[in-house]
Amino acid sequence: MIIPFLFLVPGQPGQIGLLWGAVAGVASLVGVVALNLGLASAAMATVAPVAAVTAALVPMIGGLLLGERPAFAAIMGAVAAVLAIVMVSSGGNPGGELIRVQVVGLALISGVAFGLFFLLLGQAGPEAGMWPLIADKMTSVALGLIVLQRVGMSSLNAVLKVRQVVMLAVLAGAFDTVATALYLLSAHSGHVSIVAPVAALYPASTVALALVFNRERLQPIQFAGLGLAGVALVLAAT
Repeated sequence: MIIPFLFLVPGQPGQIGLLWGAVAGVASLVGVVALNLGLASAAMATVAPVAAVTAALVPMIGGLLLGERPAFAAIMGAVAAVLAIVMVSSGGNPGGELIRVQVVGLALISGVAFGLFFLLLGQAGPEAGMWPLIADKMTSVALGLIVLQRVGMSSLNAVLKVRQVVMLAVLAGAFDTVATALYLLSAHSGHVSIVAPVAALYPASTVALALVFNRERLQPIQFAGLGLAGVALVLAAT
């Protein structure tokens, strides 16, 4: 999936760009591991929104500290995106689940890691093209295999025997690659402090898809969050 983007967005595989991509890959892996550990606790209604909001705030603040000065309307769009994430993700019913400090900690770690991923990948520069994406994926996969060796490969072998799981994993990986490439392309032509919070609006698309395909009933605050997400996109585009 990465190869076509290398031709569509040509660039030079310089050491700096590849280094930014590799460091971003480390942050990406940490975010994925922490997120899955948090979701495994069954506190999804807490883990998902905390991680998403944190992932939006880190690059927004980081970009501003690094000297980005987007238009006021665009900043308001980024703030609206963060509020939309909170609203869209707040419709779940935790069912009286006990939220432990450890679970919230995992969600925060995941959000900070994903936020750093957005911030670091955006520093590669447009001259690097899509090559940082190669370094990102190679680094995260290599470190992921090392982690699996540490914890044992038996569970992985059991999972790989389930054909449906493998197919879903491949499909998810393809979507992840396309999404990351599009984000990198956006970061080349815009401010990371604005692009990253908009990219972190993924809970809105998940809720919208659940509404269409799963016929799920949404809370009024979630509908309002979807509307606010649209406003955020319009403001950020300015």
